Amino acid sequence: MTRCARVRIAREEVAHIRRLTRQINALQLELRQLVKTHRPQLLAETGCGPLTASILIGRTAGAERFRNDASFARHAGVAPIKCSSGERDRHRLHRGGDRQLNHALHIIAITRARYDPATKAYLARKQAEGKTKREAIRCLNATSHAASTTSCSAPPSRDTKTATSSPPHPHPCPA
Repeated sequence: MTRCARVRIAREEVAHIRRLTRQINALQLELRQLVKTHRPQLLAETGCGPLTASILIGRTAGAERFRNDASFARHAGVAPIKCSSGERDRHRLHRGGDRQLNHALHIIAITRARYDPATKAYLARKQAEGKTKREAIRCLNATSHAASTTSCSAPPSRDTKTATSSPPHPHPCPA
């Protein structure tokens, strides 16, 4: 292959990448507008961007079908399952359920663990209780599903000033 042909192919590939980047940016903007229209409070949550919010909205559509938080947690794959041995009381997460929804909740939890002071304090408190870092994050995943259910099943809010980032829920988790 000649140098001229390699340069031409490289230029075509760069032009193609630029076209794809413009398309991606346009789709991200459209997705953000759709989420703002339907559930603006999700975008106010720390760690929940337009893509994660759209996954939550789509995967929890018809959230009223869940009898309670526990059935939603099982659907999302964040319900604890007892796996104790001896004196140590341990739990693991249900590996079934909607894996995309579970991943979206996990991304929110990990992002909050990095940037949200209330979440950092929550994780520190769980680790002080004797939980490993992984168990503490599991607790965070299990408790943050309630906020997502509420945000996705509540009627759309037109008042974005009242939508604030909620801290992790204070109730204890069994993990």
